Amino acid sequence: MSPRRGAAPAPPGTAAVVTGLGVTTALGGDVASTWSALLAGECGVGLLDVGPPGGPTREYLAARVAVEPRTVLPAAKSSHCDRSAQLALVAAREAWRDAGLDEADGQGSRVAAVVGVGLGGLATILEQNHRLVSDGPDRVSPRTIPRMLPNHPAAEVGLMIGAEARVHTPVSACASGAEALAQGLELIRYGYADVVVAGGAEAALTPLAFAGFARLQALSRRHDDPGQASRPFDADRDGFVMGEGAGMVVLESPEHAAARGARVHGRLAGAGITNDSHHVAQPAPGGTGCAAAVDAALRDAGLFPSHVQHINAHATSTPVGDLCEAQALTAVFGDELKEIAVSAPKAAFGHTLGAAGAIEAVLTVLALRERTAPPAHSLDRLDPEIDTIGLNVVGRHPQPLPAAGPLAALSTSMGFGGHNVALAFTHAAA
Repeated sequence: MSPRRGAAPAPPGTAAVVTGLGVTTALGGDVASTWSALLAGECGVGLLDVGPPGGPTREYLAARVAVEPRTVLPAAKSSHCDRSAQLALVAAREAWRDAGLDEADGQGSRVAAVVGVGLGGLATILEQNHRLVSDGPDRVSPRTIPRMLPNHPAAEVGLMIGAEARVHTPVSACASGAEALAQGLELIRYGYADVVVAGGAEAALTPLAFAGFARLQALSRRHDDPGQASRPFDADRDGFVMGEGAGMVVLESPEHAAARGARVHGRLAGAGITNDSHHVAQPAPGGTGCAAAVDAALRDAGLFPSHVQHINAHATSTPVGDLCEAQALTAVFGDELKEIAVSAPKAAFGHTLGAAGAIEAVLTVLALRERTAPPAHSLDRLDPEIDTIGLNVVGRHPQPLPAAGPLAALSTSMGFGGHNVALAFTHAAA
């Protein structure tokens, strides 16, 4: 597609304001620790021995959360939930409290939850199938069915906040968390809710997931140097590192937030969703579907490409995916791309699959709020083909964004099946 730098943006739709942020990642168990570790160039990737119960183990690169959810949540709640739901609850609770709410607040009929997953309750499925085979059907947990369902994290978050408007679960592979925010924006715009907790969660560090991605040759093999294994946009990247985590935001209508005097971190101004219809596991050549999603998000937000100062890229560290995304961005932004700070935070906490778009949406809001683009600590040598495109990737040190004036940013996500989501954010004063 061609850049639309000369085209007028569409009239913007109603923006949703972001009043709460929550994450748990391999860098930290909350927003503050994750953000500070990211800016400091720290890395949460290590080696993990995994294998089926009673079977042989194998060593994989992985990014486990820095804080175990069972140490944060009430014991009774943890025991009832799959790990993916535990992580979702940790991040949702932080976001809800950050918004100045508590679990007794909320107007139930005007409160919603949208939580995306990629693989969902995979750990429960594998654990309980082992029990079935080894011990018989009477030893399978009675909580198996709710814990294995993809909507389990969303249902638990909805219960926590008393969401009576709607509870949704987008399942669009690695674009799920971003699509959850796009759906949350629609719920605000069309008046179905005043408050939405939206995000994604994933806890898929299981033998089956590792083996499956390894057989696809999608994983990095840099076992001798785990901290440098995830290398988005780098010339020596060889695949992604699987991580786990969750990210949540509280979205509100501007009127509702103003009426209760809420602090506003930023604004979700627009979203674009497309599909490649090209291949189940490969992006469309040239990143055409991603480009269309970015273009749609800009139009939805009423932004010109020249309004954007920062992009949080999907950038998983795969040779094909990173190049296609770079090509997509240059198709939309043209020469202006050289002036936009592009961050690739999966270098620090791996690819969290269905949670990635939500975690990185939180980081995008923080980048605008703090006027700082976070670094990719493992970037040594930009891929020459990507360098030729003119991608301004933030390397080993944070890059300041303009100290004054309006700011806008994009966060992009791509997923198996051809899913593409782009989210457009503006800073709080926009």
